[in-house]
Amino acid sequence: MTGHRLRLVVLASGNGTNLQALLDATASGAVRADVVAVFSDRPGARALERAGLAGVPTIAVPFARGSDRRAYDAGLAERVAAYEPDRVLLLGWMRLLSSAFLSRFQGRVVNLHPALPGTFPGVRAIERAFEAYRAGAVDRAGVMTHLVPDEGVDSGPVLAVEEVPILDGDDLGSLEARIHAAEHRLVVETVKSLVRENDHGGTETRRKTEEDGGRRRRRIWNTMTH
Repeated sequence: MTGHRLRLVVLASGNGTNLQALLDATASGAVRADVVAVFSDRPGARALERAGLAGVPTIAVPFARGSDRRAYDAGLAERVAAYEPDRVLLLGWMRLLSSAFLSRFQGRVVNLHPALPGTFPGVRAIERAFEAYRAGAVDRAGVMTHLVPDEGVDSGPVLAVEEVPILDGDDLGSLEARIHAAEHRLVVETVKSLVRENDHGGTETRRKTEEDGGRRRRRIWNTMTH
């Protein structure tokens, strides 16, 4: 059974290369979904320019220093909800979302993070992975997509993972380039999975997450530390 085209709202704070990969995939028909709006907390973000060039509505919602975080998140949620998204994708969104936002979209917020599950949550993940490699603590980095059920940092149930080996000749720049390429692939593959979930009434990913999410995190961490 084929469902409707998935409606996606993207939150992005920066350059928007992951957004661009998704826009290209939807435009080419590789993904049966539509980006219906792109929000940014930074009015000058390149992500907004990319969305505008693709004909996607763009909304800048800057956070004023000293403002109440929960009030900001509630207002952002209200504006996002107006686009009736099936999923909200955090693609380089650099603000932690509180329950004032997440409670409006329970089970529908997906984050892309440039690290393997259970490793290097938060900012500077690639740089920290490279530092750990140089210290002999890890031999690979990676990328994951995961649900965002609460205010935990990069800790929600895992949807998809791509490992990126760290090579002997790597510097930080070359590792970043390969991780960013993996991000572009993984965001598209994740949305394809979400489309399949939508076609099956939402059961496929929920079952996979419940059965495999924690086990996958443990397995990948074990391969990195043994």
